Amino acid sequence: MLGLENLDPKILGHRLAEARKSRGVTQEDAAKHLGCSRPTFIAVEKGTRLPKSEEIVSLAALYGRKVSDIVRPGEPLGDLQPHLRAVAQQMNAEEEGIAEAIVALQKFAEDYHRLERLLNVPLRMNYPCEVQIGRGNVLALAEDVAAQERLRLGLGDQPVVHVRSLLEAEVGLRIIYEDLPSRIAGMFGFSSDLGGVIAVNRKHPPERRRATLVHEYGHLITDRFRPGIDYVTFHGRKPANERFAEAFSMAFLMPATSVRRRFNEIVNESGDFQIADLCRLSHFYNTSVEAMTLRLEGLGLIPKGVRDHLQESGFEVRRAEAMLNLHQYPVTDNRFPDRYVLLAVQAYDKGKVSEGELCGLLRCDRVTAREMVDRHLTTTAVSEDGEVRQIQLETNHSLLGNAK
Repeated sequence: MLGLENLDPKILGHRLAEARKSRGVTQEDAAKHLGCSRPTFIAVEKGTRLPKSEEIVSLAALYGRKVSDIVRPGEPLGDLQPHLRAVAQQMNAEEEGIAEAIVALQKFAEDYHRLERLLNVPLRMNYPCEVQIGRGNVLALAEDVAAQERLRLGLGDQPVVHVRSLLEAEVGLRIIYEDLPSRIAGMFGFSSDLGGVIAVNRKHPPERRRATLVHEYGHLITDRFRPGIDYVTFHGRKPANERFAEAFSMAFLMPATSVRRRFNEIVNESGDFQIADLCRLSHFYNTSVEAMTLRLEGLGLIPKGVRDHLQESGFEVRRAEAMLNLHQYPVTDNRFPDRYVLLAVQAYDKGKVSEGELCGLLRCDRVTAREMVDRHLTTTAVSEDGEVRQIQLETNHSLLGNAK
């Protein structure tokens, strides 16, 4: 028995319908799979007929979903999948992996929201006001909005090293690094329940991931309720919202005032601006050499066409960085954000989820899950006599108990 007595048939039907659509299965095929008529199957999805336990198990197998995902308690949250699938169809993004990535994005957002409810720690959504793109200068608008957003977040005009952590903690975005098809840079969606949800292609280099992340945030600022999928290369004339997001990303990561100041300092000191200076400047802002070149061209600091010249000459960025002793910043390839993992570990530590549920939340086996629990709930300390010890952390211990 699956314990269906406390589950609203309409909620169950909604989840079954979304699981079917995400798998690309028609109602007719699903009805044949169950051995029932199409009207009977439609009644299941509408919630006017409660399916039997064995029918749910059979449908879950057909859709490639876990039974627990379909019969879990709780109200349905904002569903990003139908809109993202529609976008994929419009863009002919039928390549392998995109449907799975859309499902993964939805599940991540729902699991994140569930953990917050279990622990009573809702995500603080600190979004800026939506910006309307009119008929004016889109690039100038992007510059202004990026500067305002940096001011709102207290960033000044200095580089932001940990962009993902910043947008999660200070803005309230849910960000997952997912193995997307190589041609896709990222995806974004928004709902009143889940807030802003972003997937960034984990296969791409760190500098590219940072640019994609801020690019998707730019879309959320102007197209909050219109989910989207962004390709690495945009074919045809870019629409205004795409040009805004691209310019916003550059302006946010490489503020004009700061870039101009550092560029002028280099030129005033040496009387020149060389490829080595370009590499050092891109490293300072933790962006790609290509992005920095385009930024300097856009600000009129170097001639147009430098980026093309570097590409045609076969310039090897990584080799140049090694020669200049420019070490890469610490790279985080974690699929899930730190807050999400910590909430999952705390939920397990407090007995609110089982070890099996923890594995499902972290998408890993039991051994790996136990290692993650140990890593987050213990710390290394050195006693007065020099002995190294592992200390268990009491994460729910109040630090204000003696403050009264």
